[in-house]
Formats: sequence, structure tokens, C-alpha cells
Amino acid sequence: MANYRVLLADDEMALRFLLTETLSDEGYDITEAEDGKEALNEIRNQRYDLIILDYMMPELTGVEVCEWLRNHDNPNRQVPVILLTAKALEKDRERAKAAGVSTYIVKPFSPLQLVDTVQKLIEEGQ
Repeated sequence: MANYRVLLADDEMALRFLLTETLSDEGYDITEAEDGKEALNEIRNQRYDLIILDYMMPELTGVEVCEWLRNHDNPNRQVPVILLTAKALEKDRERAKAAGVSTYIVKPFSPLQLVDTVQKLIEEGQ
């Protein structure tokens, strides 16, 4: 497998650690961001194959980051975005979809489910 680059933005350090370890073990090159502002800086300056955003983060939410990503010129405008969230209401899903989120995963979830989703979205994007 090629070393695909993944941006992982989540304010929960323990979850970032778990997902970074899980995805790294599968051969993905992970860049971490701990809030929405840091994620936006990464998106502006680096090309990724896939972006994982937490819905509720300090500075900017995952949905706000995704809206910016889809509506501004940047190297990641067409990259798949996975939104991780504890917000399972239909209105939250609709807001995420309107922002351009590719896939919506509700917490708690299996890290292996996430690996499968990452692989599927990257393959579809090739």
C-alpha cells in the first residue's frame, strides 16, 4: 500500500492516539491536529488523501472546517472528509452533508470500522 496521507483533527488526545496508532499500523501517514484552527492551517499548507474531523472541536467545528475546505481554493478541496461525532440527530447529519462531509461516523465506533471506511474512501478517490 502506498503511504496515503491522512489528517486527523480531534480535541480528545486519547482518541487521537488510538486512531493514529490504528491507522499507522495499516500504513497510513497521519498528521494530527488538536482543534479546528490547527486543522485549517494543515489543510491550507499540505495535501492529504483523506481528512478526519471531529464535529465538536475548539476554535472551529469539523463542519466549519469542512465548509471552508469545500468553498475556498486549497489543495484538499476534493479530498474525502470523515466526520466523527457524538451528535446523532438527523439535523446534524443534514448540516454535515450540506457542508460537504463524505461520511458521518457516530461515536462510539470501532477503530476497525474507521480503517475500513478510510480505505474505501481513498480507493474511491483514486
